[in-house]
Amino acid sequence: MTHTETRLNDKAWARWSALFIVAFTMMAAYYVNDVMAPLKGMLEGQLHWTSSEFGMFTGAYSFLNVFLLMLIWGGLILDRFGIRFTGMLATVLMVGGTAAEYIAITQYGGTTETVMGYKLDVLMASAGYSVFGVGAEVGGITVTKIIAKWFNGKEVALAMGVQVALARIGSQVAYAVAIPVARSFSLDTPLFIGGVVLVGGMLSFLAFTFMDRKLDRQVKISTESAPEDKFSFKDVVAVVSNPGFWLIALLCVLFYSCVFPFQKFATELMISKYGVSEAIAGTFAGLPALGALFLTPVFGGMIDRRGKAASIMMLGASMLICVHCIYALPFIHAPWVAIALMVVLGIAFSLVPSAMWPSVAKIFPVKQLGTAYALIFFIQNIGLWGIPALIGFILDEYCITGTTTIGGVTTNVYDYTLPMCVFTGIAVLSLGVAYLLKAADKKYGYRLEEANIKK
Repeated sequence: MTHTETRLNDKAWARWSALFIVAFTMMAAYYVNDVMAPLKGMLEGQLHWTSSEFGMFTGAYSFLNVFLLMLIWGGLILDRFGIRFTGMLATVLMVGGTAAEYIAITQYGGTTETVMGYKLDVLMASAGYSVFGVGAEVGGITVTKIIAKWFNGKEVALAMGVQVALARIGSQVAYAVAIPVARSFSLDTPLFIGGVVLVGGMLSFLAFTFMDRKLDRQVKISTESAPEDKFSFKDVVAVVSNPGFWLIALLCVLFYSCVFPFQKFATELMISKYGVSEAIAGTFAGLPALGALFLTPVFGGMIDRRGKAASIMMLGASMLICVHCIYALPFIHAPWVAIALMVVLGIAFSLVPSAMWPSVAKIFPVKQLGTAYALIFFIQNIGLWGIPALIGFILDEYCITGTTTIGGVTTNVYDYTLPMCVFTGIAVLSLGVAYLLKAADKKYGYRLEEANIKK
């Protein structure tokens, strides 16, 4: 094959088909990731979990990624063994972790037995969620590198935006159906559905590997034909020596620490502070995912053509400050305000990722992308582990104001003013880092303000 012949990813139908196939896998992952969040009250009432235990479970998603450096090893495996092997490994870990989580809820849920001072069901569910978290995060960096490869020189920001949007469908469905399905059947049913869908996602990714193998044969980028592109540990040094890496990583951890951990507690916030019905509170808590579904591709396409990625990241961080600050005000209880703020959060949640992830591909060469994304996701996971545990601790120690009974189950009532002040402070820090990133773009010539599609 000569360089003048058409490659598979030069065909629009082929590259977009590849995207939709791997996006389905991530859609399933996002569903499982978020499906237990709306059930916090039921976990407390039926299984007698505390807010601290729920925070521990939620933070367990990132435990192995942070303390055993599994995400970093995943990035090294990605750059060394490629997207096909790493992606299949990630899907297997997600399925296995979800199965362990399901067994913990169904077989040991509500037990008084303890291991190392922790309730057996909490510990086992957390362990399963940790394994799932390794698979989901490694899967995330793998899909990001897939898009950078298949859409190189094309609509890369739009493609990343579409992938994020489709993944958010999984999140939105999880928030919308978790409580109604659990009330109609049992507490474990929403998670069981997620396990079944994840198996479908694993088969979906397997189908993609055949397409990617064909593309590799066409462009001759296998390790046998292009040894100069093989991963080297020098690449790790090169990544962490780049000032842009630290700014992107800090912005990532601060921004996402204000979104994902907040959403884990948002359903309860809606019910306890704003009087939103339990049946629909999860749906409103999932509005940021719904906003991302429609807006991320729009913003991604705009950045592809007009640029201004650094400026857009600053705008998104500013919006995040406004949202959490208003949520922290103790005298505002109107449900429409809470819903409107979720819509604004959804816009911010669309702006920043659509600008951030394509920017990484501008800062680092292709052979370092897996390592760069892995290290960024690793730092992000520190926040995703620590912030939920912190919020759970704050709620248990300082924010219990009484009890309430819903459906015959008695749970605590919390004042969320202090937790929302914590989220506001983190959002302020994210704006500061976004400003520094824009300044670094001018200094080091990352071209973040330039369009991705060259005329």
